[in-house]
Amino acid sequence: MYHLIKQEGRARLGDFGTVHGTVHMPAFMNVATCGAIRGAVSAYDLKELHCQVQLCNTYHLHLRPGDENVNTLGGLHRFTGWDGPILTDSGGFQVFSLSQLRKITEEGVHFRSHIDGHRIFMGPEESMRIQSHLASTIAMAFDECVENPSPRPYVEASAARTVRWLKRCKTEMERLNGLETTLNPKQMLFGINQGGTFADIRIDHMKEIAALELDGYAIGGLAVGEPAEVMYEIIQAVEPHMPADKPRYLMGVGTPVNILEAVYRGVDLFDCVMPSRNARHGHLFTSEGIINLNNAKYRLDERPIDPVCQCPACQRHSRAYLHHLFKSGEMLAMRLAVMHNLYFYNTLMERIRTALAEDRFESFYREQREVLGKRI
Repeated sequence: MYHLIKQEGRARLGDFGTVHGTVHMPAFMNVATCGAIRGAVSAYDLKELHCQVQLCNTYHLHLRPGDENVNTLGGLHRFTGWDGPILTDSGGFQVFSLSQLRKITEEGVHFRSHIDGHRIFMGPEESMRIQSHLASTIAMAFDECVENPSPRPYVEASAARTVRWLKRCKTEMERLNGLETTLNPKQMLFGINQGGTFADIRIDHMKEIAALELDGYAIGGLAVGEPAEVMYEIIQAVEPHMPADKPRYLMGVGTPVNILEAVYRGVDLFDCVMPSRNARHGHLFTSEGIINLNNAKYRLDERPIDPVCQCPACQRHSRAYLHHLFKSGEMLAMRLAVMHNLYFYNTLMERIRTALAEDRFESFYREQREVLGKRI
């Protein structure tokens, strides 16, 4: 259940209660695609990095180790060691990202595995069953994420099909949650708003799915090719039609500036591979801007990555040491860098929540939007 504590403009401070604990919002979800953060970071590390929610990928876990195997082993929480809330995506994004390996029908999507090419079928019911096997806290509805821009007739047809799929997801989840063998009978379902970059399609679609009274609502299909300003315009158009008493999740977004701008427009929840992916290549976020530790100027730099950061990497190591690790191809470079970036994202959300609690989010927003995207 979502509880709105206070609001400043459209920005919201709230708590979201789940069977696996309360999420303080706005919040960032740390992406553990196959049950682990890339860069040798475990579920146990995430506690030290102030993580609240772990996100895992339905499609990838279905392929390996297999959702039935995860179920036999006690579900994702027991399997990974993470005891907080877990959100599983539906496999719908793979409809977009594996466009060369799939065929969409009314029933669902026929894939070819990106691993070995074997045939896979996933529809709303299959996605719900896989996510039920994984026993996540929150399951995402099965949808189609279209490329931006796409022709209006295709976007309209896709959005209408996503509504039909959502109704099937809801029916199947209710059935699964009623089974005695279900590991998490209190699994929640979030619906996903689609509609490309057409504001009117987005609004109509949001109104339709809001009527289904789900546990939360996501805005999907953004940050997939459109300019950031267009993304912000779509969020502003859709937000007034999202239920005020439910969490609002912007899928796959994004940079610290993207997150700040979306919070300003009323979004509560985020996920993105960017902090871990960028970190593995030496690109780190700091309170002063973005740095690239591969640059020669850090060879003798004895300062921590970020002088004000309390993460394990900053407390123990210098920029010079991480620069050396990257140049030497040491795995420790990736681990320390990923830990720093995840800590930065999670504590950025803490700073946002504090600013909202203290009625100074507007000034925080004005100040930080200039700093967070700066490259040093």
